[in-house]
Amino acid sequence: MSNLKIGINGFGRIGRLVFRETVKRDGVDVVAINDLLDVEHLAYLLQYDSVHGKFEGNVEVKDGNLVVNGNTIRITAERDPKSIKWDAVGAEIVAECTGIFTTLETAQYHIDGGAKKVVISAPSKDAPMFVMGVNHKDVKASDTIVSNASCTTNCLAPMAKVLHDSFGIEEALMTTVHATTATQMTVDGPSKKDWRGGRSAMLNIIPASTGAAKAVTKVIPALEGKLTGMAFRVPTADVSVVDLTVRLE
Repeated sequence: MSNLKIGINGFGRIGRLVFRETVKRDGVDVVAINDLLDVEHLAYLLQYDSVHGKFEGNVEVKDGNLVVNGNTIRITAERDPKSIKWDAVGAEIVAECTGIFTTLETAQYHIDGGAKKVVISAPSKDAPMFVMGVNHKDVKASDTIVSNASCTTNCLAPMAKVLHDSFGIEEALMTTVHATTATQMTVDGPSKKDWRGGRSAMLNIIPASTGAAKAVTKVIPALEGKLTGMAFRVPTADVSVVDLTVRLE
């Protein structure tokens, strides 16, 4: 049986981590990456990571493509997913990691571009959302576009499921203490979303909104209206934590 072939759209923090995890596994090959950066820059970012360390493998650039551990990975720089031609390299599943194409309509562009299925690495307004250990067994063969939710949702949902299945949750409040992300400012500056969000990520604990509580109700519908939450962005490079306070039945 041949290996499952996947493509990655967006080679930022999440895209590179998807790649790093994939090369550790048997039966799965990354055959294509689409990102607007030039291939030499992509190779450099893959090789050296300030948080997760040096990539354990051989990375080269040849004829405009990446060669990782002897395997050639096609590199493209298409702004429109419909132009990527995933099927030309046999990519069956696309990991959508740009944070841009997160709806059923926009993720469909990858299907139009030759992919068979799409996994969105972020919450989605309308795509079915699944969290491993919570509702992953509900995935249907007919689901061509799915969301893997957010990092906070993946942390919160398993806890909420265990508590609700065992004792019943009447209401709950979650607080996530969240490591710095790429959307934050290194020094104080303007923020369109909220003024506090523009404060230096290196020097402040910043209160923020989070969609994780609402997202959990998409994977555990029984918690609709019972869960709310907030976030604190803190000056750490990695590791986040969720504090969950519940009133049980």
